[in-house]
Amino acid sequence: MADAADDRLRLLIERVERLEEEKKGIQDDIKDVYAEAKATGYDAKIMRQIIRLRKLKPDDRREMELLLETYKNALGIE
Repeated sequence: MADAADDRLRLLIERVERLEEEKKGIQDDIKDVYAEAKATGYDAKIMRQIIRLRKLKPDDRREMELLLETYKNALGIE
């Protein structure tokens, strides 16, 4: 029974290791896309922010933008 559990654990660990390798490859691909965008004149920092905003639900995004404006007004930023 212990051998089966040991084999299962080894397989799970190897699977995570493979996924981590794939994740690293994908992260490198994303980095390359941002570098390409920068080379063509786009601002990668702003692109990252847009991507974060697009992940939000519309209601959550509106709430965040409203709070941001409220805080900025309170601090006299605009």
